[in-house]
Amino acid sequence: MDEIGEIGSSVYNFVEVVGTSTEGWEQAVDNALKRANTTLTNMRIAEVVELDTRLAEGRIMEFRAKVRLSFKHEVEPETL
Repeated sequence: MDEIGEIGSSVYNFVEVVGTSTEGWEQAVDNALKRANTTLTNMRIAEVVELDTRLAEGRIMEFRAKVRLSFKHEVEPETL
């Protein structure tokens, strides 16, 4: 039952990315996902793990969102 390629078993990788926006946190999350989507495949879950802002002279200059992404680990057939 522990064979690689068994039906119903999967392995997932995790990565954290930070998106930024001058508009708000929702846009910061969206920017993080759009950028990650250009290099990652099979993304499954996006978890917002931290929200913060960059300040200058007491004013919000940038919204930042740290997003933890999970994506399905694909095994190349020749490595089995």
